[in-house]
Amino acid sequence: MTTLLSIQSSVAYGHVGNSAAAFTLMRMGVETYPVLTVHYSNTTSYGSWKGPVLSAQDVMDVITGIDERGALSGVDGILSGFQGSEVMGETILSAVALVKQRNPKAVYCCDPVMGDVGRGMYVAPGIPEFLRDRVVPNADIVTPNQYELDFITNRTTTSLTDVLAAIDAVIAQGPRTVLVTSAIADDAPANSISMVAATKDEAWLVSTPLIDQVFTGSGDMTTAVFFAQLLETGRLDSALKTTADVVYSVLYATAQSGRRELALVQAQDQIVNPSFSFEVRRIR
Repeated sequence: MTTLLSIQSSVAYGHVGNSAAAFTLMRMGVETYPVLTVHYSNTTSYGSWKGPVLSAQDVMDVITGIDERGALSGVDGILSGFQGSEVMGETILSAVALVKQRNPKAVYCCDPVMGDVGRGMYVAPGIPEFLRDRVVPNADIVTPNQYELDFITNRTTTSLTDVLAAIDAVIAQGPRTVLVTSAIADDAPANSISMVAATKDEAWLVSTPLIDQVFTGSGDMTTAVFFAQLLETGRLDSALKTTADVVYSVLYATAQSGRRELALVQAQDQIVNPSFSFEVRRIR
């Protein structure tokens, strides 16, 4: 059984960060140790929220406590998402180093959350540069959207060829695997969104219909499913297909329900038995 240490934010109402990833992972049968960086009443997309921001020391104390139980040696992977400060980012890198000391085979997956098309950068100043210069080179897997991919590589990608070249530039910095969670595919159907997963040796693409709704937390779920599936199967194509099937099925169920927040509990069977199935194709 796969075991992951997931260091992310948490909300009581809604599903983002660990409130999206941990439930998804556990429903998939993945043992998950959630470590919280904040615990808010709700997502910041509402404009107001309450709750504490945990300090970097608080986070490291929790991880140290897990280590004192002897559990880190059984951790197969570390997952991180939104990093609220450079200090928190350094703490996450310290946690990664500690887990890899306990289990040299452990893998670090980073979702380099910093911004998106139409919104620009929405993290604190300095975080994008910290992610680019310190975190990405230390990650084994990174899962940027296309906007983040462009920033990390100082490029403007306008075609699938551009995306693949940018992925190669990321891999040259250190990561072995890149998942671009929103990618341009020149021949993709209209009103669709594509994902590309690649290593230096292979690349795969999948396109799904575009749902006209903003889903807060969908990126956290996407990274969680992809990471868990890649660790379980060791196959890039299989991990990408399962990710597309699961994420689209949950988003479709959410849209049908009329909910603003992800319908993770209501649609939890979609996580293990998705209603939709998409074809992945090799692009190199």
